[in-house]
Amino acid sequence: MNIGTLDSLYRYPVKSMAGESLSRLPIGQNGIPGDRAWALRDEERGGIRGGKRFAALMSCRATYLEEPVTEGASPALITLPSGDTIMTGHPDVADRLSAVVGSPVTLWPLMPAEALDHYRRGAPLLDDMEAELRRVFARLPNEPLPDLSVFPPELAAFESPLGTYFDAFPLLVMTRQSLATMQTVNAASQWDVRRFRPNLLLDCPATSGLPESEWAGRKLRVGSALLQMEVACPRCVMTTHGFDDVLSDPGVMRSLVNEADGCLGVYASILEPGEVSLGDQAILID
Repeated sequence: MNIGTLDSLYRYPVKSMAGESLSRLPIGQNGIPGDRAWALRDEERGGIRGGKRFAALMSCRATYLEEPVTEGASPALITLPSGDTIMTGHPDVADRLSAVVGSPVTLWPLMPAEALDHYRRGAPLLDDMEAELRRVFARLPNEPLPDLSVFPPELAAFESPLGTYFDAFPLLVMTRQSLATMQTVNAASQWDVRRFRPNLLLDCPATSGLPESEWAGRKLRVGSALLQMEVACPRCVMTTHGFDDVLSDPGVMRSLVNEADGCLGVYASILEPGEVSLGDQAILID
């Protein structure tokens, strides 16, 4: 079933930083080359961390000056909140980023999947695990926590699937219709796509509501790539943070919990690598 077209395409060189909007990208077996190829390590509590721990990362931006390599991590240019820039490999980059987030951190390229200690979870901020999960997912005491059993079991011990800096799966797919629906539900909030960091944003004009919330388990053909729609994406505290001209807003999460079980978008893995371009048809396959 032809459901629409590819409206926007995004790549994020550094985990939790703003990234690049592009017109064409390859999709490999492990996702978009260069996407989340760098990440910060918390040198105080351990572990690879992103905007759930360091909100200021969302006010940074990372871009590639040249197309990245298919595997591993290519150099990227980071623009700090001050407007200053620094390359990922610069000897001062750890100090500069530590100053931005207010805590000692280092910047790391992708490491081999065998580097278990590199990917192992660091110490939580809160000793009480339920309280920590409520902090991470911005849930109030009377709101249900996400069902984490739908994610790869290795995430219980590691910050990301081994060999990657993805939260759970290689791609995140969203629709303009879901953003418009949430804007109607809560007109006081900014339902800006930048809050939600998708890779593929589809325009599905014949649909309404939250169309991608019903796609889990189905396949999606975009361009020459075939994707497996995995699970709805439970949103975290990052969606409530303020950055650039986007305001800090806990109301975003209240609306997501009330209207969408706290989810927005759908995670995807890759069945057939290929190339995608803006305007490509999106075909949903049962």
